[in-house]
Amino acid sequence: MAKVAVIGAGPAGLIAAEVLARAGAEVVVFERMAAPARKLLLAGRGGLNLTHSEDFPAFLARYRPQAPALLGAVRDFPPASLVAWCEALGIETFVGSSGRVFPRVMKASPLLRAWLARLAAMGVVLRARHQLVGIEGTTCRFATPDGEVAFETEAVLLALGGASWPRLGSDGGWVGLLPEVPITPFAPSNCGFGIAWSPMLQRHAGAPLKRIALRHGPLEARGEAVLTEGGVEGGAVYALSGALRQAIERTGAAQFHLDLRPDMTVEAIRARLATRSRAETVSARLRKAVGLSPVAIALVQELLHAGAAGGDLAQLVKALPLTTRATAGLARAISSAGGIAWEALDERFMLRARPGVFAAGEMLDWEAPTGGYLLQGCFATGVAAARGALAWLGR
Repeated sequence: MAKVAVIGAGPAGLIAAEVLARAGAEVVVFERMAAPARKLLLAGRGGLNLTHSEDFPAFLARYRPQAPALLGAVRDFPPASLVAWCEALGIETFVGSSGRVFPRVMKASPLLRAWLARLAAMGVVLRARHQLVGIEGTTCRFATPDGEVAFETEAVLLALGGASWPRLGSDGGWVGLLPEVPITPFAPSNCGFGIAWSPMLQRHAGAPLKRIALRHGPLEARGEAVLTEGGVEGGAVYALSGALRQAIERTGAAQFHLDLRPDMTVEAIRARLATRSRAETVSARLRKAVGLSPVAIALVQELLHAGAAGGDLAQLVKALPLTTRATAGLARAISSAGGIAWEALDERFMLRARPGVFAAGEMLDWEAPTGGYLLQGCFATGVAAARGALAWLGR
């Protein structure tokens, strides 16, 4: 029976442990935190978005970069497989109105409890408070509360996470343990962006912008956004975060447009505004004719006073120009881009420079929007790396 160390007890690590154990391997999972899957539990507080039900070619197009190994992993373990796996745990799922797939209980904790029970029944051992400090061949060294320990094994599967949410264990600190492995620098993904609001707009911090659209070049994302004291965040912003971040990296700034009424044409908005009396304030006209919220009105007024769109009120409602010069930062990002470069892996997800050492999950160089794509990618690469390890062990 082969002995395998899985390092990292997030979704990628735990699903890899399950695949390995099901094939007969002796699996020990090591986790630096006091409990497994801390980030998964946090994600589940607002309803655990497992995957998405959209057309599969469109689903695959959400991933960047379009690395063949990444896309192949998702093809081999697609959304239907993830849903079937979840329901086999006794956790029913449903498809929401947005096409996103959730557990019916809308929480991560019942799923995690059932999953850990299944792993324990399969003989998987979980060792918490074990922080990886070195790998020599396939022997791992860990710092523990009782001192440093070594674990000899036949294969190592790394699922150490990216560099977002460091307080939950994903701080990218593992990079120094693999000095010979090509690493794409980490960058925030699914993050907010900084905008220098006036004091008037800062008073609206925390206010939501609902049923809006954001556009950056040919890209468009519908959903919601939230004003922060120093910028903007939210689902629609996250969907464009990769393109906005890259524009900032290229030119130092990124402009995008906010459509406050995406289901209306500019002509329809102009016609509605024309029905209001010129004696009314701009605020009253926008509220009564177009139904804008106070924060949306404040945004239009600020850009109107700055002379944007030549003072065309209807055009500002449809395409309010905003400029950002910085992300909100890696520590506050939902996920991270960057990590182990794809050319560092062979077709089995094994590090070319480290025979017997495999990698999966967010520590690889990929990004995707929120909406189920992140978890799907973690599960799929975890399965692929585990299958790769089994193939290597059976060489």
